[in-house]
Amino acid sequence: MRISDLRERLTLSFGPEWAPSFSQDIAISELGSRTVDEALKDGFEAAEIWRAVCKQCPVETEKYR
Repeated sequence: MRISDLRERLTLSFGPEWAPSFSQDIAISELGSRTVDEALKDGFEAAEIWRAVCKQCPVETEKYR
């Protein structure tokens, strides 16, 4: 998965207003309590990040798995 695909799925799942804030502010336990942006910076693969987001927010991401 490309980073642009991850960003698109986040936007589709959380909306254009909330997705950037989610990426910057919400720590995800599956990523070692990193945010999406921190995980990307630390070298996590986009697909791994997306799986972690899906696990933490199953309702919001259900349509885009």
